[in-house]
Amino acid sequence: MSGSALTYTVAPSSRASGRIAVPGDKSISHRAVMLGGIANGVTRVGGFLPGEDTLATAQILRELGVRIERLDETTLEIYGAGLRGLRGASKPLDCGNAGTAMRLLTGLLAGQAFASKLIGDASLSKRPMRRVMDPLRLMGADIRGTEQGTAPLAIAPVPALNAIRYTCPVASAQIKSCVLLAGLYAHGATTVVEPTATRDYTESMLRALGADLVVDGLAVTIRPGNTLNAVPVSVPGDFSSAAFFLVAGLLSRSGELVIENVGLNPRRTGLLLTLRDMGGDIEILDERLQAGERVGDLRVRPSALQAIDVPIERVPDMIDEFPAFCIAAAAARGTSTVRGAHELRVKESDRIGAMASGLRTLGIEVEEFDDGMAITGGSTGGGEIDSRGDHRIAMSFAVASLRATGAIRVLDCANVATSFPGFEGLASSVGLDLGVT
Repeated sequence: MSGSALTYTVAPSSRASGRIAVPGDKSISHRAVMLGGIANGVTRVGGFLPGEDTLATAQILRELGVRIERLDETTLEIYGAGLRGLRGASKPLDCGNAGTAMRLLTGLLAGQAFASKLIGDASLSKRPMRRVMDPLRLMGADIRGTEQGTAPLAIAPVPALNAIRYTCPVASAQIKSCVLLAGLYAHGATTVVEPTATRDYTESMLRALGADLVVDGLAVTIRPGNTLNAVPVSVPGDFSSAAFFLVAGLLSRSGELVIENVGLNPRRTGLLLTLRDMGGDIEILDERLQAGERVGDLRVRPSALQAIDVPIERVPDMIDEFPAFCIAAAAARGTSTVRGAHELRVKESDRIGAMASGLRTLGIEVEEFDDGMAITGGSTGGGEIDSRGDHRIAMSFAVASLRATGAIRVLDCANVATSFPGFEGLASSVGLDLGVT
């Protein structure tokens, strides 16, 4: 969906308070639909994120022959086709803006007995796909993309996939997950070794469904042959969506904000640790386990933030929250730095370039590096921001209005619906003065 026609105009505000819940976790929602689709039995998914990205994944599984019923806005029943029960689609499979969908489905489809073609929107069609094509080709998969290594991706059937031991060149849960899904259809044990640990939703869900999977430090090994059996999935609130409200609560001048039922997987909460290290008053309430995942309510109070040099080992655990972090850094005292974040150059946009440009527009001093940036906190003005069609850039600059001296106009915002349907209403409910045109 093109975001060019949707603009946020956010007037300065000084208070973000109340009690809210954010939509379900996008990563878990994607995986629940895919793995439920190849399990035996009926997978009931509660708390599903009804965003454009995850709905695209559900539609693709339907086109591959899986019956999926939507009982209400956030509850699905998935009638699994079994490991070998998918069937070829009659048309290209449209991932929209969903990079997770395209990269994980490439692994899932590489071992099928039919051909598939994966396509996406203009933004997704620019994102690098060689990172998943290369290991799959080592397994014997027949996958072709453009000369630039981007979508559309054409996947042809092969007699069999070979097991491999693959060392990921970058820390990426998407690469790891792609290879593990292909490993379900390979001959022998497939092992993925990561440079640093990344989110483990795929491993957790595969294990819950009965897959033969072993984690040994940074190495994950899957052996084919086991049947996957459906289990209920309860999706917690998405930490990446909560991140914008964490920062909003810290930048507020008064009151407190409580965000309920947020997933607190340790591989996702790098921003939480970083904001606390900056002096952020964030308390975890009622921490509990929900379907094997850590969940809690987050209480956030206004805080005077201090600059931080983000520990490089923490970067993979906050890679999706970097735009929100930038807004916190712009309001902190001193100069904050992030290095080792090369992955930000190849997200939905070049997030380093987009955030640096936007912050400068608002009067914040920024030094840009190939792998990060240095942000010197200061007075935030108003101005016009190009979100570059990136949902996280758009939402971050909406939050910046809590410390702005003038209105912030954010262009190209329609893709917010890919990950956070209802953001505008929720932001307004806590006190942001946000208008949509």
